This record gives sequence, structure tokens and C-alpha cells, in this order.
Amino acid sequence: MYFWEEEKGKHVLKHAHDNILTNIYIMTHCLCSSFLLSGTTWMQEMVSLISSRGDPHLIQTVPNWARAPWLEQYYCAAVLETSSTVPRVITTHLPHHLLGPALQGSRAKVIYVSRNPKDVVVSFYHFHKMANFLPDAGTFTEFLNRFLEGTLCFGSWFDHIKGWTSQTATVNNLLHITYEEMLLDLHGAIKRVSSFLQCPLVDEEVNNCVQHCSFSTMKNNKMVNYTMVPDDIMDHSKGSFMRKGKTGDWKNMFTEEQNQYFESTFKSKMQDCTLEFVWEVQDEEETHAKEKAV
Repeated sequence: MYFWEEEKGKHVLKHAHDNILTNIYIMTHCLCSSFLLSGTTWMQEMVSLISSRGDPHLIQTVPNWARAPWLEQYYCAAVLETSSTVPRVITTHLPHHLLGPALQGSRAKVIYVSRNPKDVVVSFYHFHKMANFLPDAGTFTEFLNRFLEGTLCFGSWFDHIKGWTSQTATVNNLLHITYEEMLLDLHGAIKRVSSFLQCPLVDEEVNNCVQHCSFSTMKNNKMVNYTMVPDDIMDHSKGSFMRKGKTGDWKNMFTEEQNQYFESTFKSKMQDCTLEFVWEVQDEEETHAKEKAV
């Protein structure tokens, strides 16, 4: 298990299942990694469906935290040791520098999911407010400041994404895919992930995967929408874990001043990174509304 220690305003990881970190190359076939609220749950669902070749039985009967347990949680080792599911999948929000040594020489396939950070911080804020195991989120301005300073749990988003994506050029078993890619072309994303996992699917199987890991389907599936989590852990009266599943929702939250501050910080911290981000995607409803207005 891990815990966080306040040190100069930053949350520092002190311990994280040394036995699993040491043996991750033996116990795991696939590692799904991401910063919080970046599409982790979506990828868990996608990998589960790909491994079952589009058959929804597993995702409709087994909670996602049992299908793809969190490395950070105490129960992870026991789940992996007793699991007969193949591939064995682990999920994590840990930064690369903590897992790099354990992954060296590993045959595990690593999938890193990223999302544009403006939408990340908005989703993170809403999640933070309903998560009773996290401290008070404060105002959105306060939360945004802490996000940009890297003082929320799991630390800096900037360090996290640069740490993981810097490995893609040298590590053959690491796939970087974005939330926006999955949103814009779920069919193509499933084919890309299935190919990476060396589990090619026929068209019918891909279509079944698309159907069962669409946002609307997941939102109504209690095995993945976190409604089974007790209220003392997640206060469901304050919102839902799966809110909108859109790109560009940050525009409904950011003030002009907040956006300028974000842009300035982003430019400074990402000047050594060539990654490009999709900040806005029009959905069909928005497109139709604009067409009618013309």
C-alpha cells in the first residue's frame, strides 16, 4: 500500500507494494497507466473487451477494479495471484520513475492514456468533490492552482506525462494513446490497442467492443460506473463518476483569467515537450445546433 506525506507542499509517494513492483514482470501481461481522470476507466473496459473478443459477459459481471486492479491498492497482489483471467491487467496512476526499474526486462504491454490537461483538471475537480477519501477540493481557482503547482495527489501532471511519453521512442512495448483519439474514433482506437496487445479482432468483434465500451453504455453499467462504491467512500449525491465524456468541457468552467494563467504555466512547463493536444471537439448535437443557427 502507499501513503502520501506532505513535504514542502508536495505529496510524495513513500511506499508502493514493493513485492508487486519487484515481480510485476511475472504477474502482469498488461499495465494501463495514466494520470487521474484521463481515460483510465475507458481503457480498462477496452482491454477487458478486447481480451474477451467483444463478449460483454466479463464487463457486465465483474467490477473493473477486480478485472484490472490498482497497483496502488493493498488487494492488488491477492487479486493477481488468484486470477485466472488472461491477460492479467494492472492499472496505475504512478509516475514512470517509480515503475521504470520493475518494467525493465518485463514482457508486460504498457498502455499510457493521456488527455488534454484542461479537461483533466475539470474532471479531477468534480471527482475530488465527491471522493470522501480526499481532502476538501476548495474553490475551482484554488484547485486549479494546486493542479498547476503539482501539489494534488499523484503530484505534477506535467512530470507524469513527460515521464511516461518520453519512453515511447525507446520502449517497444509501450503504447501511447489519447482520450481524444478514443472519443473521435473509438473503432480505430480499439483496433490499434488490439493490434498492440497481439489480439487481432474480426470486424464483428470490433463492433461489439465499440458498442459495449461506448460512454453511454459504460455510464449505465454498474460494474464500471462506480455506483457500487459505498457512499462513505464516494458521495454520489455530489455527482456521478462518469459525467459527460466530452472534450472541451473546460470551456464551461474556466474564466478568461484562469485560462490565461493556465496557458502561461503550460507554455513554461511544456517547452521541452513536443506533444500536441486536442482542446476541443464538437459533438453531433453542437454541430447540428450551429448548422441550424446559420
